[in-house]
Amino acid sequence: MPDRTVFDLTGTTALVTGGASGIGLAIVETFVAAGARVVAADLDADGLADLAERLGVRTIVLDVTDEDQVEAAVASVDEESGGIQVLVNAAGVLSQAPLEELTTEDWARVIAIDLTGVFLVMRAVGRRMLRDGHGRIINLASQLAIKGGSEVAHYAAAKAGVIALTKSAAIEWSGRGVLVNAIAPGPIVSPMTDRMTQQWRTDKAAELPIGRFGVSAEVAPTALLLASSPAGDLYTGQTLGPNSGDVMP
Repeated sequence: MPDRTVFDLTGTTALVTGGASGIGLAIVETFVAAGARVVAADLDADGLADLAERLGVRTIVLDVTDEDQVEAAVASVDEESGGIQVLVNAAGVLSQAPLEELTTEDWARVIAIDLTGVFLVMRAVGRRMLRDGHGRIINLASQLAIKGGSEVAHYAAAKAGVIALTKSAAIEWSGRGVLVNAIAPGPIVSPMTDRMTQQWRTDKAAELPIGRFGVSAEVAPTALLLASSPAGDLYTGQTLGPNSGDVMP
C-alpha cells in the first residue's frame, strides 16, 4: 500500500490566488482533500462565495496587481492562521492577438496580472515564510514560456518571467527554508483557453502526443507534490510540466 502521508497537508495553511476557477480551483479542492486549511483569493466574488459555501474555505476578494490589497490580505491571513506554509500563485489572464496588433494596454494588463502580481504576492508571503524559516511557493507558469506561441507573445513573456523569478527566488531563499517551484502546464480545458478560438484549440490538440487537452484536476496533483513533505522536499527552482507531451526537455 502506498504511504499516503507523504501527501498529507494536515496542519498546513495554504493561500491560493486565482482560486475561484480553473487550475486554481482544482488546487484548492485538492489541498482541502489533503487536509490543508485553504484561503482562496480571487477577483471573482461570486465564484468565491460558491467556493466558500461548498468547501467551507476562507475567501478573499483580491486584485493581485494592487500592492496595498496584497499586503493587507497576506497580513490578515498570516495573523489569523499563525503563518502561511504554502503559497500557490495561480491568478492569471490570457488573451490572443497577433504581435503586430498587440496593444500596449493589453501587454501591460497581462504583464501586470501574470508577472507583477506573482511578484507582489510572493514577496509579501515570502517575507513571512523567511521569518518562520520554512515554506513552499508554487507559481503557475506555462509551457508557452518555454516554446513560445502564436498570438500569445505577451502571455508567453509574462510566464517566462515567472519561471526566471521562481529560479531566482529559489537561489536566494532555499537555504533559508523556503522552496520555490513552478508548474508549466500544457493546454488545459479552462475558462482561459475557452476564450481562445475554436480553430486554435483544435489545431493545438492535434499537435499533442497525448492527443488532447488536459483538465485542471490533472494539474493539481503536481501542486500537491510540491507542497508536501517529504514528497516535495528535494524540489526547488524547478519547473514541472504536466503538458500532454507538448514540451519534452
